[in-house]
Amino acid sequence: MPRLLVGDVNLYYEVGGQGPKLIYLGGTGSDLRQLPGVMQWPLVEHFQVLAFDQRGQGRSDKPDRPYSMADYADDAAGLLRALHWGPCPVVGFSFGAMVAQELALRHASLVARLALLCGPAGGQGGRSYPLHRIWDLPLEERARKLLAQSDLRRDEAWQRANPEQWRALVEDTVARQAIGQDEPGHGVGALRQLEARKQHDAWDRLGLLAMPVLALAGRFDGVAPLPAMEKLAGRIPGARLEVFEGGHYFHLQDPRAFEVIIAFCLADRGEA
Repeated sequence: MPRLLVGDVNLYYEVGGQGPKLIYLGGTGSDLRQLPGVMQWPLVEHFQVLAFDQRGQGRSDKPDRPYSMADYADDAAGLLRALHWGPCPVVGFSFGAMVAQELALRHASLVARLALLCGPAGGQGGRSYPLHRIWDLPLEERARKLLAQSDLRRDEAWQRANPEQWRALVEDTVARQAIGQDEPGHGVGALRQLEARKQHDAWDRLGLLAMPVLALAGRFDGVAPLPAMEKLAGRIPGARLEVFEGGHYFHLQDPRAFEVIIAFCLADRGEA
């Protein structure tokens, strides 16, 4: 397994695809064993993609101590430097978009371009849905709440009208979240990540970002609501906002999303 010691935390990472380098930062509870994942996305057809299990997740270390958003950003920066990557485009999804904000603020020299998928600024810029309030629920109950919140079109009426589709979504979400649940430190790592997520607030510093920034949002996202993503884009000098027909996972629902992300990340190379 490719693991690399960054500071005092061993991080599990993978590299896939060919082309210019790009780092991807995943969401809350993400684990590279959850498939399909970033290595099955169109990004790997255009980039050499670096992805890793963030501290407390997957096959990376899960120390039982408080984590901060700065810790997560420094982990990403340390991995980039150790692998001699950067500056390169950074694509962050959900919690990963929050980490990406901190990475760009703390280690700007490593970030060529910044794509922020459904990850609000926190503070006065608006916060994501408080996942820490539902994480202790049984897996299936949590999955149902997450699915309904992540796409506000999936209300009770929709669930009754589409029982087979709803059941399949719930079963898939439960299966993905169950990966690694019985491994040592899983509960501790999840709790520590949620504690850090709750403290995310980059709002007052976003005006310092000088690299090209693309904010992306799903029109029906209840986890990272569109108004919060509008505020994020408006706070960053020169940032552009793109809105897609989907929820929190709009990039898997709207085929236009990856086209926009890829074009943005290739812009400096004259390949957009």
